[in-house]
Amino acid sequence: MRSILLALLLLLAATQARAGEPIMASGARDGATPAWTIIGTAPDGWTADCCTYARAIGVAAVVYRGEWTGEPQRVMVLNVWPAKLPALEAELAADRTRYHQHDPAGRDTTMAIPHPHMRCLANVYEGSDHIDDMVVFCDPGQASGVRLSWSMTLGANESQRRPLLDALLRVVAGTAYRRGATALPASAQP
Repeated sequence: MRSILLALLLLLAATQARAGEPIMASGARDGATPAWTIIGTAPDGWTADCCTYARAIGVAAVVYRGEWTGEPQRVMVLNVWPAKLPALEAELAADRTRYHQHDPAGRDTTMAIPHPHMRCLANVYEGSDHIDDMVVFCDPGQASGVRLSWSMTLGANESQRRPLLDALLRVVAGTAYRRGATALPASAQP
């Protein structure tokens, strides 16, 4: 019964995520790492960008609502990198170490995040500066040669916290990995 409920929740989350515009990011072969494409769907009313603002800040994609401000809060950020650490847990541990080097008084929690096709784990950070972050790491499998993360930064007193984090988790649940690069639409080219 529990697995049926989880499957229904994932289906609902993926269905809701399909309401917006497509998210697409692609990377070329990098040594032994095969070319890759990450696809998904932005929440309704959000803008997905792989090539203008995302490239400017050095990430695979950004998803934001309203106008681009360059501020990190309330922006979903996709990063993709060649997998060098042995396991997803090692990625989370390395991220946690970096976080606590910058904010020794910050607190963190790790949790599993349901995904239909990848293993995903999240670090949730509560900063001593009252800025919080959720970083969801996913592993599309050893053959992919990559790992990816979706993240979002929010103020500790953000009034829309729950809906924003729910939107991020729907995007994560609807994210798919494909081996091979995909030509991006002409409108997405720099």
